[in-house]
Amino acid sequence: MKKKNKRFYYFFSHFSAKVTKITGGPLAFIIATLFIIIWAITGPFFNFSNTWQLVINTSTTIITFLMVFIIQHSQNRDTLALQLKLNELIAANHEASNRLISIEDFSEDELETIKKFYLHLAKSSKKDKTIFSTHSIDEAKKNVERKIKSIHPEPSKK
Repeated sequence: MKKKNKRFYYFFSHFSAKVTKITGGPLAFIIATLFIIIWAITGPFFNFSNTWQLVINTSTTIITFLMVFIIQHSQNRDTLALQLKLNELIAANHEASNRLISIEDFSEDELETIKKFYLHLAKSSKKDKTIFSTHSIDEAKKNVERKIKSIHPEPSKK
């Protein structure tokens, strides 16, 4: 990325984060509500004309249009940060499956396969009536067997 683009991206990232935080707060809601109330009160002074209606329609459309891009940028950035944090946790845990590090890049079919696996694992855990659950695709069956054996040891042979 060129230096000029980096500066703009940096500025836009900080700008969108601040705008998203401000517009998601109660003060922004109160201001928007007051704007609508003032608009409604002024209706009789403008005989509820088309221009009067056009003011609110145009204002809200422009604000919504711009906010879509700002919120989407903030959401993309937050999602990336969350994915990186999860990747760090997966990579740091020697029992976690490293296959899940880039799971966001998997196809729908691959995601569905993994979802089915975890649903099966959840059902197995309910049948076992234990609070333990496995955490890795690669070691799930082995962990379930080990956990079952530790809870229900085989009777010793004498």
